[in-house]
Amino acid sequence: MKKQVSLFSLLILLVACTPKPAEPAYSWEKDLHQRRLVEFNRTEEQVKAYIQRYIPDVTDAQMRQWEESGALECMVLDGQKRYFRNAAPNLFRVDSACYKIKLKAQQSRKGWSKEDLLSDSELVNRKHLPQVIGELKNDPQGFLAQPKRMRITYTLTVDSNAVPAGETIRCWLPYPRTDQPRQQAVKFLSASEPNHIFSPQACVHSTLYMEKKAVQGEPTVFSESFEYTSYAQWNHLQPKDIQPYDTSTELYRTYTSEREKHIIFSPQMQELAAKLTAGETNPLLKARRIFRWVNDNFPWASALDYSIIDNIPQYVLDNHKGDCGQVTLLFLTLCRISGIPAHFQSGFMVHPGAWNLHDWGEIYFQGIGWVPVDQSFGIPTFARNADEEWFFLGGIDAWRMIVNSDYGMPLVPSKKYPRSDTVDFQRGEVEWEGGNLYFPQWSYHMDIEYLD
Repeated sequence: MKKQVSLFSLLILLVACTPKPAEPAYSWEKDLHQRRLVEFNRTEEQVKAYIQRYIPDVTDAQMRQWEESGALECMVLDGQKRYFRNAAPNLFRVDSACYKIKLKAQQSRKGWSKEDLLSDSELVNRKHLPQVIGELKNDPQGFLAQPKRMRITYTLTVDSNAVPAGETIRCWLPYPRTDQPRQQAVKFLSASEPNHIFSPQACVHSTLYMEKKAVQGEPTVFSESFEYTSYAQWNHLQPKDIQPYDTSTELYRTYTSEREKHIIFSPQMQELAAKLTAGETNPLLKARRIFRWVNDNFPWASALDYSIIDNIPQYVLDNHKGDCGQVTLLFLTLCRISGIPAHFQSGFMVHPGAWNLHDWGEIYFQGIGWVPVDQSFGIPTFARNADEEWFFLGGIDAWRMIVNSDYGMPLVPSKKYPRSDTVDFQRGEVEWEGGNLYFPQWSYHMDIEYLD
């Protein structure tokens, strides 16, 4: 007697024998759209509620005016107007009238003082900068001072179930560079995974690479510990000491050229550089003009994810604001157009009580060499003399961790999918076989022990 095959069994066989549809090919356009949705995640009601803390009677007409000026950042996605996640706080940083309204509200608080306007890093540097200048002015041959020894544990935690159980997660963590004069005695202490890979010194992004399998219901944690000594650098730059460039060298040609896609010599940029440096031939004085102009015209504001911006310096010009990396790239572009070699540098600021991601740059003067420039720290509001005023053009404080000597270059080992931050590398990067893990899927933390 033949066995009867049940309808259920036939369905099981049919499903088992049916070829699985191919996984959709990766699309940067779809990825970019999702990144924009993450960045622009505020509704008009949410933004207006924040503004009403300081301007209770805000009108729709005012909202539209701020949107048109770029002070209130928004865009239409999937047919809906969506605001940048920090659009409301940025309004009170960028729009001068709104800034004054919020400042007045802060000043009305009991116990307010002028020191409240200084950030934690500025409070540290108000004491630190005179120490650096004083030490190096008494040592004409020196340019490094005030060493700070630090022990850091850096941790990156991938959310539970962000990746299917059993899948391998690939992770790149930031690691201090070992090829910088002002960053010395780098000592590796430990890593969460016994098998790890350091990027070659020649790689512009310094990383520690590890892998780990995801476990159901548990976060996946990667960590590293290391020590290093960071020095302040200050070059007492004088126009008379700056020599004419040897324009035939590879260094000069490389660092005065365009770089895709954020150092572009557009007609607008060329015209601006020419206007700012008109009548000046000394490279130091040219750089100072550019530095002061950027300092005076682009207030700091919380930034969009760099990966969704086509041309960062142009974005700064168009939106009249910028964070550390954005104003740095604008400064570097204008310097290169003006014949001053310049390159990007970044990592972390590690001032006590104020560690954070941070970007700055370096420019090259013939006869002196590469000197640091922190355009975002700019001209300190607490500056008491010319040396302090121009400190961050040719100098930098000791509270740094240098990770990158350029931007937007390949990681080692290579990454399969585009990075979460396609420009900078600081927080780390994570991916698995199924795709990149974007910022909302993981978190990072830095524990700093100051040893000196």
